[in-house]
Amino acid sequence: MTKFLIAAVILLSILLFLCLIRAIIGPQIADRIVSVNMMGTIVIVIIAILTVLLKESYLADICIIYSMISFLAVVMLTKIYTGIMNLKKAKEDK
Repeated sequence: MTKFLIAAVILLSILLFLCLIRAIIGPQIADRIVSVNMMGTIVIVIIAILTVLLKESYLADICIIYSMISFLAVVMLTKIYTGIMNLKKAKEDK
């Protein structure tokens, strides 16, 4: 079981790096927002796996707090993005 969890953490770390690349080179802002959201989700899963591997219950609390912060960050980024899009549309209409 331990080997499987370690392999999962390694695979998720690789996926996290690929999401980081997508966030950097994403052609649109929406792609970057989705990538940041996916990175937050992957980090949450890695912390949850480490909770099981290390048998440290405080990591579960950190995981919950991180998920709330990640959710709020994505909501704020989306709100900013929609505000920018509305400003562009308003300028085009004039």
